[in-house]
Amino acid sequence: MKADALRGHLDALILAVVEHEPLHGYAIMEALQVRSGGELDLPTGTLYPALRRLERAGYLKSDWSTVGGRKRRTYKLSSAGRKALAVERSEWRSFASVVEGVLRPGSAPA
Repeated sequence: MKADALRGHLDALILAVVEHEPLHGYAIMEALQVRSGGELDLPTGTLYPALRRLERAGYLKSDWSTVGGRKRRTYKLSSAGRKALAVERSEWRSFASVVEGVLRPGSAPA
């Protein structure tokens, strides 16, 4: 998948993968890869700045936890993050519907 295709959608993708359980950064990267069928393989230089930005915005909360004997920062969705994710999902559905209408074969007016 082209990196440009993610532009503007990365925050929503991150919020979606931490929606149901707190995850540390590497687990978030793995979840994105698994849930995308292997199409999303984000470098750490992309993910970690996004996590910090989402936390500063109040959409994520983080705590230090021990995972597999190692201390890791674990991220979870805040109530503001839940609201932001709902808005992102709604906007995505509208956007996808518009794009589908344009790209669908035979969608041009006669």
